[in-house]
Formats: sequence, structure tokens, C-alpha cells
Amino acid sequence: MTTEQPSGPPEPEPASGLAADVAAAAPTIILVEPQLAENIGMAARAMANSGLSEMRLVAPRDGWPKKGARQAASGAGHVLDGARLCGTVREAIGDLNFVLATTRRARGQMKRVLSPEDGLSDARRRIAAGERVGILFGRERAGLENDEISLADAVVTFPVDPAFGSVNLAQAVLLVGYEWVRTAAGAAPISGDRRTPPASREMIVSFFDYLEAELDAVNFYPPDKKPIMTRNMRDIFHRLALTEQDVRTLRGAVRALAEGRRLRKP
Repeated sequence: MTTEQPSGPPEPEPASGLAADVAAAAPTIILVEPQLAENIGMAARAMANSGLSEMRLVAPRDGWPKKGARQAASGAGHVLDGARLCGTVREAIGDLNFVLATTRRARGQMKRVLSPEDGLSDARRRIAAGERVGILFGRERAGLENDEISLADAVVTFPVDPAFGSVNLAQAVLLVGYEWVRTAAGAAPISGDRRTPPASREMIVSFFDYLEAELDAVNFYPPDKKPIMTRNMRDIFHRLALTEQDVRTLRGAVRALAEGRRLRKP
């Protein structure tokens, strides 16, 4: 463990600290509305420690780039240079097939809760099978919002003391990165019996929008229960690991029901 000051070491070549195959196919790290430049820089450093290089920033406070981020990255400037700026979480996860959300608690949602080891082992199997995986990290003070968590397939929580569960942004990224490296050996490939590719997050979220609009049209949601019912229904579909064909079939079924209802009206 080194204790050098942020301005000390020169910029290394990307993925120079780990074997190339560790960094070649890896999860995308998504920071949602990060506030401080130092936290973004230290998160980039934690990523580089673990052979992770793809960072996405969702609406960082005070814009991007931020003064001080590169100094805090302490040699991981290549991660910051490649960071992609996104306006919303939906935009940031649109091209991904599988998304994990990091949070201290499940927030009452019907969602799988995984340890870092189990979550990153699953991520590695999926990436080996050709899927694109992302991991969401929330705001420094408030974490992820419930609606943001509802867009993820599962939740990852860290085994910390319940009496003091506060973990800063860079620590959380480093814990995930550590598990990513640790799972490099022995991850079994995911079953290859799918007939169509896994659905992208953009495709799934578009289906959610369509389904929820049709349910709104028939007054399915009680006024005071719509948010939690919406999140719980999304979790049902997330657990199914939908393929592109699954989404097309479900969307077609909903369309047929909706159009049939309209035709039956006098």
C-alpha cells in the first residue's frame, strides 16, 4: 500500500498494473450526480487499481471536467480522460444488458440483494458471455434514489458494521474493484443456450414506459401506490433476465391487449 501524494507519480499507461485480460472486458462504473472533484478522482484511482477503465458520470454537480479531479486521481488520468458524461441514469445504462446498484439497503424493493463477491462473480460470467455490465454508485450524501435502483437487476451491499455503515464513494468503488479482480479465476461461463441476445437496458426501459402507460390508461394503479407498484413490477421483469425476443414478445402481447380493448369499446 503506497502513501504517495496525489501529485507524485507520473501517468501510467492504461491497464498497465494488471494483466490485459483483466482490463479488456470489465464492468462500466457509473457515478450518479457526484459532487466533489476529489471523489471522482479518487474513484478513478480505485478503478485503475482494479483494472477498470470505463467511467460514466451522470450529471455531476458543477459540471465536468472539474478542477482537482486529476490531482486526486494520482496517475489514473486515463480513466478521467475517457469518462463519458450522461444527463440521466437511463442514458448511462441504455446500452447495458445487466446493471447492479450499490446501496446500503434494499429500500423495500423486491430485488435480489447480493454480496460483492456474488454480484461480481455474476458480472464476470455475463461479460464472458458477451453481455455489457454496469455498476451504479449513488450520490455522496444521499446515495441512489428508489426509482434509479428500480432500473437495476440486483442490489449489491457491503458487509459493514450496521452501527456505522457509511462508505465514501471511492471506498465503494475500490471494494467492487477488489472483488472484480478476486473473481478473475474460476468464474464459470454463463449458459449459452439463449436463442437471442440479452436485451439492452434501453430496450427494457422502453418496454417499462410502454407497459406503465397502458396500465395508467386503464387506471390500474391506486393513486397512493403507483410508485412502489411500478418498482415492484420492474423487479419481476429484471429477475427474468429478458432477451431481446422476450421483450419483443411481451411488448407485442401488451399491444394486442390494449388494441383489443380499444376495439371492444362501443
